[in-house]
Amino acid sequence: MTASGEQGRVTIRQVAEHAGVSEAAVSYALNGRPGVSEQTRARVLAAARELGWAPNIAARSLGTAKANAVGMVLVRPPRVMVVDSFLTQMLSGVEAELNRNDVALVLHLVDDFAGTIDVYRRWYAGRHVDGVILTDLRHADPRPAALREIGLPAAVIGGGDASVDGLDLTGLSCVDADTTGTAQGIVNYLRALRHRTISRVAGPRELLHTVQRDAAYAAAVAAAGDIEYRRVHTNYGAADGMRATRELLSLAEPPTALVFDNDVMAAASLKVAHEMGLSVPGDFSVVAWDDSDLCQITVPEITAVVQVPALQAELAARALLTAIGGGGPTRLTLPPGTLTARDSTRPPQPR
Repeated sequence: MTASGEQGRVTIRQVAEHAGVSEAAVSYALNGRPGVSEQTRARVLAAARELGWAPNIAARSLGTAKANAVGMVLVRPPRVMVVDSFLTQMLSGVEAELNRNDVALVLHLVDDFAGTIDVYRRWYAGRHVDGVILTDLRHADPRPAALREIGLPAAVIGGGDASVDGLDLTGLSCVDADTTGTAQGIVNYLRALRHRTISRVAGPRELLHTVQRDAAYAAAVAAAGDIEYRRVHTNYGAADGMRATRELLSLAEPPTALVFDNDVMAAASLKVAHEMGLSVPGDFSVVAWDDSDLCQITVPEITAVVQVPALQAELAARALLTAIGGGGPTRLTLPPGTLTARDSTRPPQPR
């Protein structure tokens, strides 16, 4: 078979079938990119020679052009998108910056964290995106190293001092929030209200930002010197937040203040208080790490920290576009969130 004549041009698919590999593997091998073993590369090149494959010059020229698109892979079921206000604000910030630059956002949801790198490889092989934005870094996260190997520019929403987890973010832009300052502000506020038993309903322990918050709260409590503190890790969902709230309020010496790592769990705790015949803030105070409309429509309204996920994401998108244009990585840390006191907090009552 030849690449010309009546039989037409040999396609990537035909080479893949002949070599017994995927089309993505053929693309990696024929373009000299990492992502396949040397044995697979040799098999693909041999198949291409046997079939008489020749590159499509028009397609090759198109492949070198920018996609004018940025990708995000989120490990979340679609139903979570409806109630996760932090996520929706984050996406709005990304879109705001990309729209100003006529760049599209390619959003992909996966159920399995391991599947994200496969998506990155497909995007790179097909020239679908010029770079990617990462969020929710995890313990021993393989994505930064994989993106460096693939060659895709990347920016991280968050990141912080990832070295505490042994995570190497070299070459990646990071826009972080001041976790230490925010935790210190919450602890100092509750201590000023004379709370001395504080419990925290935290997010998933595998997330790097949860690890960083754990360390930040521990440091703030240690600095206070007179606070009894405990934490329970959850999955950020309302049901898990309610379970943790019941567990903590059922202790022989329950906390006088509960701090929640998101607004959904903080709001769900009010239902638990009602079920247990307790009142907020009469029996315990409630604080949410991130503010939202949800915190302001509950009864009582929930004391919360005003974060800026839209701005953080917008700056991350800007940093990524800079990297795609040939600039170096950007590192920014935003100021601590501002705590807004509402009706869910007050000094503890005598027991």
